Amino acid sequence: MSDSLPLREHYLALINDIIETTLKGKISSVEQVYQMLLKGITSGTGEVFELVLSDRLNTIQSQVDSETDELKKAKATRSLRAAKTIQTQWQRWQEQNKATEAISLSMREITTATADERLTALLRATDPNQKYPLNLSQLQQLAKSLQQFASANQDFQQIADGINRGIASWQRIQANLLNWMYERKNSLGFGGVPGENSPWASWAKVVNSEVPQAFFHTLAVEQSALEFAEKQQAISLSNWVELTIILQLLQRGLINWFDQQAYDIQAGPKLSISTFLTFAVIWSQLASGFQNQALIYSNSASQIMLQILRTFAQRPYFPLYGGIFASFSGSYLRDALDYLDAPLRSAEGTQEKARILTLLGYSQRGLGRYDRSLDFHQQAVEIARNAGDKICEIANLNHLSRTYVQQQNYGEAINYSQRALIFSRQTGDKTGEANALVNLGYSEVMQAKQTELSEPEVYEFAINYLEQGLKLAEKLNDLQSQALCFSSLGIAYLVTAQYPTAINYLENAFKAAQISGDLYLQGRNLAYLAEANYLMANYEKASYTGSLGMYLLDQIASDEWRQPAGLLTIIRGQIGTDKFQLLLQQNRPKMIAIIGVDGYDYIPTLLVKYQEEM
Repeated sequence: MSDSLPLREHYLALINDIIETTLKGKISSVEQVYQMLLKGITSGTGEVFELVLSDRLNTIQSQVDSETDELKKAKATRSLRAAKTIQTQWQRWQEQNKATEAISLSMREITTATADERLTALLRATDPNQKYPLNLSQLQQLAKSLQQFASANQDFQQIADGINRGIASWQRIQANLLNWMYERKNSLGFGGVPGENSPWASWAKVVNSEVPQAFFHTLAVEQSALEFAEKQQAISLSNWVELTIILQLLQRGLINWFDQQAYDIQAGPKLSISTFLTFAVIWSQLASGFQNQALIYSNSASQIMLQILRTFAQRPYFPLYGGIFASFSGSYLRDALDYLDAPLRSAEGTQEKARILTLLGYSQRGLGRYDRSLDFHQQAVEIARNAGDKICEIANLNHLSRTYVQQQNYGEAINYSQRALIFSRQTGDKTGEANALVNLGYSEVMQAKQTELSEPEVYEFAINYLEQGLKLAEKLNDLQSQALCFSSLGIAYLVTAQYPTAINYLENAFKAAQISGDLYLQGRNLAYLAEANYLMANYEKASYTGSLGMYLLDQIASDEWRQPAGLLTIIRGQIGTDKFQLLLQQNRPKMIAIIGVDGYDYIPTLLVKYQEEM
């Protein structure tokens, strides 16, 4: 029965036999149907049975719908009832045998796959998006079963060894999963903590295997997974499987814990989002690093990255309007999005892909790559529309508006924000409506400034949209949208030379962005705060906020770091280098609390870099 055609014929005969036996009155209970399925279905072949049953149900249903002879129609109806009984008992069989079925199916796929496809088959078995992904004990059973095939092919022994070592390493990590977090009470996340205090260093101490230890050490010193891959070109299949199992279980363990902290603003959805993004980037960098010399590993890394992003896209907290999050930082993640978008080009047009493209689009905007941002958002609009994901479609219309503002194409920005506003009101998407109101008001303020309109009523009308958006965001308790609303209002009042009001809104925007974890909005608000304070001749605050904004924007590789850098250069020229350094020194404790000692020490280097590029 290994050949699918005889297997299909066998299952068709089994289904027909149960139906005929039922019609003859020889089956009096559903338990008898279940027992016949139990005897007739071979473990690991459930997909074939399901296809045959589905075809048979459709055929009988067509007979019922089209039959005009009453006797024949009555018989077809009884047959349909019997077939539906088989379907309910098949669902019961699946539930009670899902573990055995999943292991058997995985075994069959791995052992019958070509050498190039074995890892792909293994990763399908552990994919969290599958109906029955293998859990820890089932993985151990799979490894045990694979060892029985070791004499036929050494790859099976290597995969089994990798699974067992990966699980053993994970169990050691699991006991110390969150130690690093409690040691660093005021600093959560993966970025900005190089060396011995990083989570990677904490986990490196408890794994005994050489390859995972080297991998964790690489990330602990803020080198990228790409650099690790380039040094590990001769990595064995066993070591690769071990690293894969460890990272998959580690990521899921962290997310499971963070997801349970829903009411903790510091350790809830923000850190789940950071974890999804961090591990997706790691796998994309591994895919890139192994591309030239170990294509099998490169392909499997891309496969895992897409699995992670697909899972992430289905979470209720997926950030349709967020930016690059605070804990998604550190120098080893710079230019990460270059690695992320390439594998998606081969993915099918799905709802998940539309959401992933949304994330890539607004992150590209933060990096100053506006054409790429527009391209991602246009693709996402089309895919979301076809998938019926209206909330995602509205989000991308809003993002298109925001990106066109950055390109100073205010006509298109207004057009897309109006479309988003109309569509959000039609569908009842309040978050989309709040963002559309903000984008519309912001676009109109910037257009009025560009055309040098001076009539106050023009700005008042636009600012009214911004205030409506803020009220709605506050009503929704949506911190991300509030941060954007405060920021847009602050910039609008800055443009209209109402500096104290602008500073008030921008300070609120910075606080909201800190809580929501949006690093881009934090840096951007600080940059505009520096400008507003400078125009108020408050050079101390301008130097403090400008330095912070410059550093944070540089950390996510955003070209906008040059805006505060230019202003700081002007201030230093006006007040003198000594006084400028004194102002920074006076604010050193506050700055270190946000960007650390290394960040503070890096500020002069950034200013030198800016001058050299002028």
